[in-house]
Amino acid sequence: MSLLNVSKLSHGFGDRAIFNDVSFRLLKGEHIGLIGANGEGKSTFMNIITGKLEPDAGKVEWSKRVRVGYLDQHAALSQGMTIRDVLKTAYQYLFDMETEMNELFAKMGDVSPEELEALLEETGTLQDALTNNDFYIIDAKVEEIARGLGLDEIGLERDVNDLSGGQRTKVLLAKLLLEKPDILLLDEPTNYLDEQHIEWLKRYLQEYENAFVLISHDIPFLDSVVNLIYHMENQELNRYVGTYEEFQKVYEMKKQQLESAFKKQQKEVAELKDFVARNKARVSTRNMAMSRQKKLDKMDMIELAAEKPKPEFYFKNARTAGKVIFETKDLVIGYNEPLSRPLNLRMERGQKIALYGANGIGKTTLLRSILGEIRPVSGEVETGDYLHIGYFEQEMKNANYNTCIDEVWNEFPSFTQYEVRAALAKCGLMTKHIESKVEVLSGGEKAKVRLCKLVNKETNLLVLDEPTNHLDVDAKEELKRALKEYKGSILLISHEPEFYRDIATDLWNCESWTTKIF
Repeated sequence: MSLLNVSKLSHGFGDRAIFNDVSFRLLKGEHIGLIGANGEGKSTFMNIITGKLEPDAGKVEWSKRVRVGYLDQHAALSQGMTIRDVLKTAYQYLFDMETEMNELFAKMGDVSPEELEALLEETGTLQDALTNNDFYIIDAKVEEIARGLGLDEIGLERDVNDLSGGQRTKVLLAKLLLEKPDILLLDEPTNYLDEQHIEWLKRYLQEYENAFVLISHDIPFLDSVVNLIYHMENQELNRYVGTYEEFQKVYEMKKQQLESAFKKQQKEVAELKDFVARNKARVSTRNMAMSRQKKLDKMDMIELAAEKPKPEFYFKNARTAGKVIFETKDLVIGYNEPLSRPLNLRMERGQKIALYGANGIGKTTLLRSILGEIRPVSGEVETGDYLHIGYFEQEMKNANYNTCIDEVWNEFPSFTQYEVRAALAKCGLMTKHIESKVEVLSGGEKAKVRLCKLVNKETNLLVLDEPTNHLDVDAKEELKRALKEYKGSILLISHEPEFYRDIATDLWNCESWTTKIF
């Protein structure tokens, strides 16, 4: 049974085409991975099928009475709502049903016996639906899911506006789980999630009986939960049965076959053109030349898609730092309340340290305390000599209406425009992105602009807070290579073991010093 049909979809922004005549079908129980490089239009596609965005052409048809749950990487939560309020909105359709039932009860005093019988039957149906969908134990259900995801640790009465990116993602995931939708649409659900909750989500999706569409650049996660791949590239959407690994094999084979056919055709075209050029002027061979020309004119030309620029990251090294990068003395981090026991940590030149552990225990707070951006609750941090720090923040909260060129030029005013463009291109951005405002770029493209500023700054200490969020597979691999080669020191937060284990000389488990209880 088809739950969603998308036919002949075309869409673009300005002169930048995203899709051209794309078709897509979602069947009951299908577990789909939607993949493609940064900026190919995956989130745009999600926005179109959920009705947030009107396509330029084409049709999107959902089957009737299908309930869709959408986890959006850019989802906003209303200020003033508590976590509990947000989770209870998962049952909004049941609250609406209760309102409808109460209105029917109110009518019963003024109707004939026949009408009363019909109303009683209708209210009975609504009553059964409310009972079957756990309406009368909503609070218990909310508490149960909140405990499972660690939201009770944050506090269910906490204003959602005060939450970190990871905590917001958990709230939205919990809401989706409570909704029990027929179809899940998940856009980068593992961004900002810690390993423990990625594992939980993996198990949940493996056991999920209904259909889902998942956008993710976390390939091990994707591979463990999907059975179909839809690949988005060059305005097309192509379907592959199997895992990401199986898709890669078929994709490479098709690519090689197309390149082989292209070379063969180009050779034939060259030979035909040469024959026509040499023989069209001679009376004896003119007819043969015209015949070859007709063949040329009718030929269905094979076109190879333009190769996307692959990012190259080469971090510039500043002068050598002192032996000690930083040392903490009985440092207690936190804002209004302590997030850690007293910490005596030390980092030396050349160390590459990965911090890991559950969300909300203070990993980012520790980085910001070391950098002097926030005051500790108590204790102190001593930083070493000659530090040249490059800092990649986990999330940029403010909208950025600069063009990419201005964004980099403001940081490096001595660059020529050519040097700015070349620097952005080297990070995997194309001309159409480079001339755009930062705000209209995809999450991955925005990250590449920020990395462009980082690689062009001379540093001897990189402080990186979840740098792989939103990055596509090629960019992630290239960043890993660059960090392994980097001569300076690194302090890194990451929720992807396959990324940080190859880079780190030391692993710090932050759960061993947190004051949070698990």
